[in-house]
Amino acid sequence: MARIKGALHAKKRHKRTLKLARGYRGARSKQYRAAKQAVMRAMAAAFAGRKQTKREYRRLWITRINAAAREHGLSYSRFMSGLKKAGVDINRKILAEMAVNDATAFSKLAEMARAV
Repeated sequence: MARIKGALHAKKRHKRTLKLARGYRGARSKQYRAAKQAVMRAMAAAFAGRKQTKREYRRLWITRINAAAREHGLSYSRFMSGLKKAGVDINRKILAEMAVNDATAFSKLAEMARAV
């Protein structure tokens, strides 16, 4: 059986990596070895960044809910605890949206949280 060399697949792999590295500075966009390292690092950073975005949004929502709850005389933890005890199951994203855009509904939730 004839030996098959890996040139075709290697070229394909190199092209794919260099395409991902397009726009990088210097050798990182021209040479395969440098491009491979840069792309691996960039992919790791992108993965971490997607997780970080979720954390930052949750932080923002909690800050907004806390500010609105304090206007109604409650701390964030007492507000969330009161809602849980009252059986209100609304996530933080929606609560933050209500705190910013629908103050009347949020005040009703604050009263429910205080009552329990």
